[in-house]
Amino acid sequence: MLIADRLDRPFRDLRVSVTDRCNFRCRYCMPAEIYGERYQFLPREDLLTFEEITRVVGICVGLGAVKIRLTGGEPLVRNDLERLVGDLAAVDGVADLTLTTNAYLLPQKASALKEAGLHRVSVSLDTLDDEIFREMNGRGFGTAKVLEGIAAAETAGFHPIKVNAVVQRGVNDHTVVELARYFRERGHIMRFIEYMDVGTRNGWRMDQVVPADEIVARIDAEMPLEPMDGNYRGEVALRYRYADGRGEIGVIASVTKPFCGDCTRLRLSPEGSIYTCLFSSQGTDLRTPLRDGAGDDELQSLITSVWNVREDRYSETRTSLTSPVRDKVEMYHIGG
Repeated sequence: MLIADRLDRPFRDLRVSVTDRCNFRCRYCMPAEIYGERYQFLPREDLLTFEEITRVVGICVGLGAVKIRLTGGEPLVRNDLERLVGDLAAVDGVADLTLTTNAYLLPQKASALKEAGLHRVSVSLDTLDDEIFREMNGRGFGTAKVLEGIAAAETAGFHPIKVNAVVQRGVNDHTVVELARYFRERGHIMRFIEYMDVGTRNGWRMDQVVPADEIVARIDAEMPLEPMDGNYRGEVALRYRYADGRGEIGVIASVTKPFCGDCTRLRLSPEGSIYTCLFSSQGTDLRTPLRDGAGDDELQSLITSVWNVREDRYSETRTSLTSPVRDKVEMYHIGG
């Protein structure tokens, strides 16, 4: 049974956050001054089990989801994640199973994830400048371990790898050309993400947003680009190929060129709530009915009822809001 929301957007993508914990403290997501050593994350018993996640994924696939992305927090801090990957890879109808990671733990995990059935890997790396990266991740980690993780993923058979960078003016925007060149030479796909006002704790300001058009222009000036068609409806990245045919980049322009009209994504939080938008204020609890013995039909009806009334388009209406939304869910909780 395929479902559509009030704006006739189909349900195609499910993003599963497997943990709210992370080993980084990136300033645009989990600022270290807020998420310090005493911050209380979810207790283990509140997290959905792998069996519960797999059951929800199976139901969502029955409603039209074909793309499953594992996120966090940092998903690799969840023990035995490859076991969940194996369970999800066995779900009939999952066409694309992928993982977003900061890659710090990927050297130990890449081969096991590939063997378990993971299709693709996306790595977050905001700059190649070691000093800036240490500041941005809030833990003083250098780039070497992330690059080692990318190399391990490539050795394991993941290729090309998508590398994601959140671009902030005055922070790392002067390094975008270097990132593009470095990963073009290695055959991977660089994607640049406009700095977004996800959650309420990252101190977002519009003047820190580097528009996608400016990012493209900077790269095009040194390595000429030409626009490409999207791969499918709901693809978030605007794609550009290098004019000489050697690779491509993508830009995710949620702020300056919102793509709400084609958004096909639902998000499942670590404790089992579903959110219909990255900028949602409130989710719908699935864990309680799951643990109270609800049947698949009941859970399917609940998910369907949530999607059928969905009309989120925050990024399109952001500039018309008279005051900021103060209770948005934080990005580390439901993934990017």
